[in-house]
Amino acid sequence: MTSVPESSAPATDHRPVLTVRGLRVEFDVPAGRLPAVAGVDLDLYAGEILALVGESGSGKSALAMSLVGLNRAAGTHITGEVHFGGQNLVAASEGTLRRVRGRDISVVFQDALAALNPLQRAGAQVAEMIRTHQRVSRARAWQRAEELLADVGIANPARNARAYPHQLSGGMRQRVMIAVGLANDPTVLIADEPTTALDVTIQAQVLATLKRLQGEHGTSIVLITHDLGVVAEVADRVAVMYGGRIVEQGTRDQVLYDPQHPYTMGLLDSVPRVDGPVADRLPAIPGSPLTGVTRPSGCGFTPRCAFAHDACHTAPPELTRRHGDPGHLDACLLDEPTRAAGRARTAAGRAPADADRAPAQTGGRP
Repeated sequence: MTSVPESSAPATDHRPVLTVRGLRVEFDVPAGRLPAVAGVDLDLYAGEILALVGESGSGKSALAMSLVGLNRAAGTHITGEVHFGGQNLVAASEGTLRRVRGRDISVVFQDALAALNPLQRAGAQVAEMIRTHQRVSRARAWQRAEELLADVGIANPARNARAYPHQLSGGMRQRVMIAVGLANDPTVLIADEPTTALDVTIQAQVLATLKRLQGEHGTSIVLITHDLGVVAEVADRVAVMYGGRIVEQGTRDQVLYDPQHPYTMGLLDSVPRVDGPVADRLPAIPGSPLTGVTRPSGCGFTPRCAFAHDACHTAPPELTRRHGDPGHLDACLLDEPTRAAGRARTAAGRAPADADRAPAQTGGRP
């Protein structure tokens, strides 16, 4: 895992700029309705980086796209509330969302080559975003586009602004996407896997760019990732998603160094260690993520959890503070001794063994 800076305190300004309450997103599929997001409550504070973490299919991108109505296609059912700037974006008209997107809330997509228009020059795509929301001349928009390309670390912006996406490297394309996202100095930037498929050097540069721009512009960032090294590098707070729900939430240090939910412990345990003995097999969470229409009646992680007991099968646990850290929430019914045993195993870098399962079935009751 990437080395962690000394401080991981959340942003000092505790005014939520974005508030999510009871958000549900369901997609029509041949077998019925697939619950991609199953009732999420979340706050994004001013000037912070909030990381959404989880396996593929956990609902991260569906949640993020729903914040600005990018998945309002036929067969999609969205309920709940997303409050931003005094209005509920879930109930907002498409015209209102067009004014919000790119101006107040921007999105950086994970595949820049697919997201950028292959027929337009890089600078033109940044300038187009500027002219969509501001009354400026073409010349001024192009000048501002070059300034933004320089701001995100692209060398020789005047030349590279005239390049087409296929003429740029993967890291440069991703920086163009960030420039497009920052074109109108948004309040919120949603970065959906911005470092996917980039080598580690370019990944570090992109993360440093996001962190610097957060500090300089005061932008609140929702960072979607499955890479815990990325989380350790830049996040202020972390929300861990599984099966469309948030199962743990807290500051970076709380979640990474004092995990409370067995799923979080499993994710941490799955990170290869460089400071211990080499294992014959990489640790892995047993079983498969939830993908079907039918979900367990209780905690969604129960089929994969080494500590599951009878109460876990009754109803999905609410996200609650059950321990001493303020703001550290989890959705798990385990008692503290069982959690401590799971954390100790995670800290030792060992995966759950089959021999550990039997006593855990009855020893983890709250």
